[in-house]
Amino acid sequence: MSSNSPSHSIAEIALPTRVADSFDYRINASDSNALQPGCRVRIEFGRRQMVGVVIKLKTGSDFPAERLKTIRQVIDTQPVIPAKLLELMQRGAAYYHHPLGEVVFTGLPKRLREGASATADKVAIWTALTLDDQASLLKRAPKQLAVLRQLQASPAGLATSEVSKAIPAPNDALRALERKGLVRKHFQQPGASGHTPSPADSAPKLTTEQQNALAALLPNNNAFAVNLLDGVTGSGKTEVYLNLVAPVIAEHHQVLVLVPEISLTPQLVARFSARFPGKVVSYHSGLNETEKFTAWRQAANAEAGIVLGTRSALFLPIPKLGYIIIDEEHDPSLKQGEGFRYHARDLAIFRGQIDDIPVLLGSATPSLETLANVERGRYGCVRLTHRAGDAHPPALHLVDLKRQNLQGGLSQTLIDKMHSHLERHHQVLLFLNRRGYAPAMLCHECGFLVDCPRCDAHMTWHASHHALHCHHCGHVSKPPQRCPDCGKAALQPIGAGTQKIEDVIHACFPENSVIRIDRDSMRHKHALDDALREIREGRHQIIIGTQMLAKGHDFPNITLVGMIEVDQGLFSSDFRAAERVAQQVMQVSGRAGRGKHAGEVVIQTMQPEHPLLQTLLHDDYRAITDG
Repeated sequence: MSSNSPSHSIAEIALPTRVADSFDYRINASDSNALQPGCRVRIEFGRRQMVGVVIKLKTGSDFPAERLKTIRQVIDTQPVIPAKLLELMQRGAAYYHHPLGEVVFTGLPKRLREGASATADKVAIWTALTLDDQASLLKRAPKQLAVLRQLQASPAGLATSEVSKAIPAPNDALRALERKGLVRKHFQQPGASGHTPSPADSAPKLTTEQQNALAALLPNNNAFAVNLLDGVTGSGKTEVYLNLVAPVIAEHHQVLVLVPEISLTPQLVARFSARFPGKVVSYHSGLNETEKFTAWRQAANAEAGIVLGTRSALFLPIPKLGYIIIDEEHDPSLKQGEGFRYHARDLAIFRGQIDDIPVLLGSATPSLETLANVERGRYGCVRLTHRAGDAHPPALHLVDLKRQNLQGGLSQTLIDKMHSHLERHHQVLLFLNRRGYAPAMLCHECGFLVDCPRCDAHMTWHASHHALHCHHCGHVSKPPQRCPDCGKAALQPIGAGTQKIEDVIHACFPENSVIRIDRDSMRHKHALDDALREIREGRHQIIIGTQMLAKGHDFPNITLVGMIEVDQGLFSSDFRAAERVAQQVMQVSGRAGRGKHAGEVVIQTMQPEHPLLQTLLHDDYRAITDG
C-alpha cells in the first residue's frame, strides 16, 4: 500500500544546493499514488533542470499553490533512500547545521545524483570453451593465456570485474580470446554470476580474553547499545568482530563495518571474505563510479551481508541492518573535512539508535570523548589487555637526537638496529607522517619561507616532480630561482619527508629492497593492494610509510619500527595534540613484533624527557588518558 494518499498534493523536495531550505512542488494527479519520501524526481529550479529527493508529502504549502511549480518527472517507483536512512540524514543536517539537500545527495552515487535508473545494467559473463591446442594458439600472448586459465578454473563464468581482481585491465585480452573462439560471453544481472565462493575459513581458537569479550557483548546483539572494545594492538579485535557478526549473518541480517582509511580496507575485506565468502562488498572513494553503483545496489538489495567501507559507506541504504562496527574509532580520518562536515562515528551511533541495533567501537587507543562516555555509563566497555598468541608487546627506546650524528634524519642508533634486524631476515618499518622530499623551502640568507599563494601554508618540496606542493589546498608551482624577499639565490629545502628518507635508505642499505607507501606513491588503483601483498610475501625488507601504515595492518615479520620524528606534535597548538601523539606512538609501535619474533620500537626525539613520552615508555596509553 502506498504511503501517499490522494490528499497529498505537495511534495517537499531537497536539492543539492547550499540553500538550507527544501522546496515545495505540486504533484501531478497521475503521480499522486506513486510518489513516496526518498524517491527522486526531476524538477525545474529557476531555469535549470535538476534532480531532487522527496523529503515529505504534504496537503498544503505556506506558498499559494498557483506560485508553485509542478514536478516534471517521477524517476523512482520505490525510494532510493529508505525512511530510516532519510531520518538519519535529516538528523545529521540539523546536528551539523548543514543544508539538507547536500546531506541527502552525499549518500547517492554519481549516476543516481544525475537521475539515472536505480536498476542495474546487465553485465557480461565470460566462459571458456573447451578446445585442443590452446597453449600453441596463445604462446605469444601470455596475458590471454592467463585470462583463459582463470576462466577455465571457473566453469560457471566470471564477470570482467572478477577477472580483473587477478589480472589487471583484462578487456583487450578477453576481446582477443572471443575473436579466436576461445571464450564466449552472455549478459545477466550483476551478482547473478555462477561463480562459486571459496569455502569459508574455519575460525581459530579464541583466547580466554576474546571468549570473555564475546560473552559480554553477545547478549546486547538485539537492541541499541554502544560498546567499546578497548584492545591493545595485536590483541585480536578483528577476530572478535568476526565472531560477533556471525550470528547476525546467520539470521540474514546485514552488518556495516566502517574503517578510517582506504588502506585498511583490503586487509579487512580479505579477513571477512575468508570467513563469510561471497557476502562482503567494499565501498570507498578509490572505486570508480560503476563500482560504487554496483556496491550501492548490492547493499540496497540486501545482496551484501557485510558492507565494509570508509565514512561514505555510512550513507548506503542497508535495509536489513543488524550491527554496526567502527574500527579505529579514535582516528581523525573518520571526520569529513570538506562539504558536509561530519564525524562518521557519531552519525553511526545515530544510525544505530534509529535502527535499534548495537554499535561497537573498536580501538587500541580510544578517543578521550569515548572514554568519557564509558566513564559516565553511556557506553559499555570490554578490554583486551594481552596480545593474541605468543606475541609480546614491543620494547620501546627513546633516542635523544641532541647526542646523535644524523644521516638524513636517521640516528646511528636506529641505523645499527636496522642492520641487526635485517641480518636476522626480519623486516623494518620506518614511520614519518610527512610525505614529499622536504617540508619547507628556506632562504639561508634572510630566513624567508616559501608559502602557498592561495592559503599561506608552507609549500612542500617534491624532488621527483621538481615542484613545490601545498598539502593543504593542492596548489603546485615551480620553485623560484631567487628568494622573493631578498633576491639572493639561497633557497634550499629543509627537513625530511618520506621521499628524502627513501633516498637515504637506498644509500645506507643498497642491498635491501625498499618500498615507500604514501599518497604520492600509491596513486594507481591497485598499487596499495599490490604493495601490501608484497610486504606480507617478504619481497621488501624496509618499508617507509605515513599514517597509511600506522594502524590496523598485520605484518608478522616486521620486528623493528623506527619513528623518525614525533616532536612536532608535542608542541602543537592543537588542543588534541597530546592525545594524537600518544595514539600515534602506540598505534605505530603496534606494528612491531606481531608474529613469533620479539619487536622493538625506536622513537627519535629532541625531547626524551618530555612527560608524555616518559609515560608511554614506562606505562601505557591508559596512564595518559586516566591522568
